[in-house]
Amino acid sequence: MMREFPIQYIEPVFRPPSEAESLILPLTNGCSWNQCTFCEMYTAPQKKFRARAEDDVLDEIRRVGEQFAGVRRVFLADGDALVLPTRRLLDVLNAVRIHMPDVRRVTSYCLPRNLRKKSVAELKELADAGLGMVYVGAESGDDMVLDRVNKGETYASTVEALDKLGQAGIKRSVMILNGLGGQVLSAAHADNSARLANATQPEYLSTLVVSFPRGEERFRATFPDWEPLSQDGLFAEMERFLGQLELKRTVFRSDHASNWLVLKGTMGADKARLLDEVHAAIAGQARLRPAWARGL
Repeated sequence: MMREFPIQYIEPVFRPPSEAESLILPLTNGCSWNQCTFCEMYTAPQKKFRARAEDDVLDEIRRVGEQFAGVRRVFLADGDALVLPTRRLLDVLNAVRIHMPDVRRVTSYCLPRNLRKKSVAELKELADAGLGMVYVGAESGDDMVLDRVNKGETYASTVEALDKLGQAGIKRSVMILNGLGGQVLSAAHADNSARLANATQPEYLSTLVVSFPRGEERFRATFPDWEPLSQDGLFAEMERFLGQLELKRTVFRSDHASNWLVLKGTMGADKARLLDEVHAAIAGQARLRPAWARGL
């Protein structure tokens, strides 16, 4: 007789591409902010934000440990598990350590706003308890772009959060949305996103291309003069962004399904090569992802 899987999910469930082999452990449902006009991940009615009952989560961790041996990676879902109080997060991390002793990596999404009331000392406690890395959707380093997309963050608030995480020893994977500023704010978006990365020196940096699989109506309500970049415009923005990066040991990836051009390297060792690959794309001499293969 097949056993019921011990974790209850409310679909849809999202996780970063690099967490494909991780156990998805939801601590919350949905996103506590959920007002970014470019994001449709948690807009379904059943994804209205709430923290899950602590006893339910701890019981699921115990039952996973009893039923499945060898779990090595855990991703704390949904959109921003770090909105929970530090004590609750520590209880979860301690339960993972007790009931899933083979786990070597615990990660989570993180909104910068979630760290405003958390001290570096609290974050260090979380790191010591096993939280190794968080994914921060910075989207842009430009305050005007962030305002137009109703991100609820600024350059300064994102830098503050990333600095806190770095001081606590939690690795940071930062995401920037190529094309988010449209034509009118493309240069400012590229310039200030590079400034953000240079100021914080994240361990990982990635870019996705902004896309609207369900249409642009919600997005244009806050950004009415937005006009999408052409393929060449996206490459030109990427060239401007990469050209200003002064990163020492940051792993860079632009290989999400939304990207036309796949880029992989380490900054700054591979900066020149990555720029050469972008220049080749601009010249029409690079191998691009076919349109049918792009998506979310």
